[in-house]
Amino acid sequence: MTLKVLLPFEIFAETSTVARIVVETHAGSFGLLPHRLDCVTALVPGILTYETSTGGEVCVAIDEGILVKTGLDVSISVRNAIGGSNLNQLREAVEREFLSLNTQEQSVRAVLAKMETSFLRRLAEFHRE
Repeated sequence: MTLKVLLPFEIFAETSTVARIVVETHAGSFGLLPHRLDCVTALVPGILTYETSTGGEVCVAIDEGILVKTGLDVSISVRNAIGGSNLNQLREAVEREFLSLNTQEQSVRAVLAKMETSFLRRLAEFHRE
């Protein structure tokens, strides 16, 4: 299989000798072999593991994103990715960088929620008239 890990601003990894891929989804771990049917799945922050025929097993910490498999081509598009060889360090990176929202993101989400609520309230009032 051919695997591309895409970030918003660059291609993080591109490998053409992939034998298997394991990613994490909302439903749990999801494995891909070369002759699996085409599919699309949403990914959660976690560890992407793939095995190449020449380089062995590779682990990458990824943020949420999407996986698309068409034929022997697999594209994974994520917000952020961190490569490394130590699985414990990658797991800590996922917890530290991808799962915890910083204070600015939390305040932006709170403001957006208030705006949405206000908009829906006004729309309901307008609809009643």
